[in-house]
Amino acid sequence: MQSVKSADGTVIAYEQQGSGPALIIVDGALSTRDGKAELRGMLAPQLTVFGYDRRGRGDSGDTLPYAVDREIEDIQALIELAGGTAALYGHSSGAALALDAALQLGDSVSKIAMYEAPYNDDPAARQAWRRYLDQLARLLAAGRDGDAVALFMEYVGTPAEQIDGMREQDFWPAMAALGPTLAYDHAAILGEEDAVPADRAARLPVPALVMYGTASFPFMADTAGTLQQTIPHAELRALEGQDHNVSPAALAPVLLEFLT
Repeated sequence: MQSVKSADGTVIAYEQQGSGPALIIVDGALSTRDGKAELRGMLAPQLTVFGYDRRGRGDSGDTLPYAVDREIEDIQALIELAGGTAALYGHSSGAALALDAALQLGDSVSKIAMYEAPYNDDPAARQAWRRYLDQLARLLAAGRDGDAVALFMEYVGTPAEQIDGMREQDFWPAMAALGPTLAYDHAAILGEEDAVPADRAARLPVPALVMYGTASFPFMADTAGTLQQTIPHAELRALEGQDHNVSPAALAPVLLEFLT
């Protein structure tokens, strides 16, 4: 593990491996850099891969109050380590953050790959999303971080008995500690509307790869299609048989084809 200081002084932990063009992996909700170790290993023979703990997670620090711009500055600090230019791969809400970063950082982002950015244009789904955000805010304000994590899992369809079982495991306190970062990903990055940000996506100047899994939530295919149609230089790939937790073995060849 290495670390770099972001613009506001927050320490960001990262790992770097491989050689070739630089790629920064931007994780989604409740994820740390360790979860992408296998993917990094598959990409490293052809890419210089940076995996990092987003602020508030793992070995990285956190400076309040939170702002999406601070997370973009974290990515910028890693790009500077990479020599001033890097591609971004974002998973889930990390894909939404990668999109925001690519728009703000200009020429320092060479390409962007997105797997299942969880935007949803369905008005009925938006009502459920707002209820979730309200409940999330209440739990976090009360210091019930573990209950916030459980709420998110329930929202995405995890069975209650599975959540109860996870609460009994040794890893649960570490997961509960990530609870406050759900507000970063959901309330701040995705926002109250949670809809595809068409106006912003239409301004993306770099080549983009938009991906979804054929075994994932049905709305993910619609969202990916909308993004591909909106982003000026985008290609769409469906990963056969993959769900939201995409297999590194299925993902790595597609990323390498796009990035190299």
